[in-house]
This record gives sequence, C-alpha cells and structure tokens, in this order.
Amino acid sequence: MPRSRLAPAPVASAPLAGAFALLVLGTVPVLEAQEPPSAPPADWGPVSITMEEVPYPHPVSYVEFSLYGQDVRMAFMDVEPTRMGTGQTVVLLHGGNYWAASWEGIIDDLAGAGFRVVAMDQIGYGRSSKPILPYSLDMHAGNIARVLDHLGIERAAVVGHSYGGMKASRFALLYPERTSHVGLVNAIGLSDARAGRGWSEPQAAPDRSYEAALATIRGHVVEWDDAYLEYVRVHYGWGLSADWPRLSMIRAMNSYVIRTTTVVHDWPQIEAPALVIGGEVDGPRFPELAQAAADAFPNGELVLFPGVGHNPHWEAPHLLAPALIEFLSR
Repeated sequence: MPRSRLAPAPVASAPLAGAFALLVLGTVPVLEAQEPPSAPPADWGPVSITMEEVPYPHPVSYVEFSLYGQDVRMAFMDVEPTRMGTGQTVVLLHGGNYWAASWEGIIDDLAGAGFRVVAMDQIGYGRSSKPILPYSLDMHAGNIARVLDHLGIERAAVVGHSYGGMKASRFALLYPERTSHVGLVNAIGLSDARAGRGWSEPQAAPDRSYEAALATIRGHVVEWDDAYLEYVRVHYGWGLSADWPRLSMIRAMNSYVIRTTTVVHDWPQIEAPALVIGGEVDGPRFPELAQAAADAFPNGELVLFPGVGHNPHWEAPHLLAPALIEFLSR
C-alpha cells in the first residue's frame, strides 16, 4: 500500500516573522510582493539555442553518438559527492521548458548528502544537440542509458521534473536492472488523456514573444522571485535567435510526444521504489492525479507540499531536498 502524506507548509522567513511582530505592535510596514516586469529589459538580446553563454553551476561534459544517422552530442554535469559518498548515483532529468542547470540547488544538496549526481541535458535541450528527428520517450530513455554507459554507472536513481518525470518512468520500465529508485517531481502525463484528441501535425511557433516567455515561467511558481527572470530572459532570447525555427520545431515535436504517449501503464510494471512528489498547486486535479500515480506503482509513495507550485526545486528546495534524500537513502 503506497504511503501518502502532506509535507509541512513552508516555514515563514525571518523577514516575514519580523513583519508579523510589527503587525502585533500596530506598526504595519508596506510589503509589496515581487512581480516580473511587464516588458523585457532593454539589454536583453538573443540567446543561442546551444546555450554556451548561459551559465551552468558545474562543469559540463559531453558524450557523442549517432541518432537516426545524425551525429549528436549530449551534455551533462557529473558532480561528485562533497562528503563521504553513499555509493549511490542520482540522475536528474529537467522538464520540457528547462535544462540541467535548473536543478542547481538540488544538485548541491544531494552532493552534500553523499550522492553522486548526474544532471543531463536531454537531446533537443540545453547544451545538447538539436537534431530534427523522431523524438520519443524510448529514445530519451536510451540516451540516459548511453550517458550512464559512458560514465561506467551500472545502476542509479532516476528523478525527473515535469516532462522529465515521463522520461524517468520510461527509463525505469525499459531498464529495471539499472534503476534503484524513481522520483517524479510535479510530473506531467499523470493520466492517459489520449482518447478523443485526434491527430494533428506538430507545428512550430512562428515567434517567441516576451509575453509567452514570461507566461511559461510565471505559471510554474506561486510566489514570484526575481531570480526566475534569468529563465524568462533565456526563453525570450531564444525567440530573438536566428535558430528559433529549429528549436521551436523540436519543442513542438516533444509536445507531440507528450500528447500521444502515456506512461500510466508503465507504472504497475516498475518494481523500484517510487516517489511521486511536488507542489500541490499545479492544476485543480494534480493532488488527485498524483495520488493515483503513487497508487499505481507497486512500491509507490506520495508527498505533496502545500502552497507550492510546479517548480518545488525553486520555491521549496528546503522541503524537496530533504524528502528526496530521505527517500533515496532507504
């Protein structure tokens, strides 16, 4: 029987506690919530779809191979534990709107707990190659195995955020002997929604406006922090790049994979311990769907964070990291 629990609500910060004390004393300060700018800053310009100018928190390495006759390279950060190691490796898979560096704080927390961390840019994302080819969950899972082979890692925990959760599920299904744990962080694809959708050809977006870039990132958090502006800048900058049509088509092809593929039927066949975890504020049915997903795994567990959105690794790393470490340490 899977376990299910709500994590504690995020603890008030010291400034908030101070504001409460002032409220009690009758002198109420004016505290304005941060919100992103309504227009892009004047110094924002194009961002390369290969993202070499976008900083990563750790050195980036590459493995080269061939896909459908095309030579490609896949980028990853291989971070050694910063204290006595547990002997375990954790693979981190980013969401469809992100890249490996989006895990920055969690990488350091896991390494500090003794785990070796491999954070990958999937093919079509981040600093990895951007080929036009038939994308699929099976291909993404196979590419994860290629990186592990390159590093000589036989077995690992696989943790995926959003679209990365679907990839983690498929990897665990196709490579059970190589999967020690599965973690789904605010995963998408928690139900089989294919019925009645019909078929439509993937369509690249003609442009990438500031409004679209902002809506993507703003919609993934409950409380805005200006630290997230870097992600808006990158999304907006892609749209200013001459290579935007290529990247847009790759994004459309991966969206097509999401629309036409399901991992719901993978879960009952995955024996590895599974953790379905994330911010509770991620659509009206997310808690219900997350519970159903945890129930579907033979060894599933659910942990939800009240008041947190789609990106708990940004909004609540102080909750997500300890929960992951506790789960992976079992």
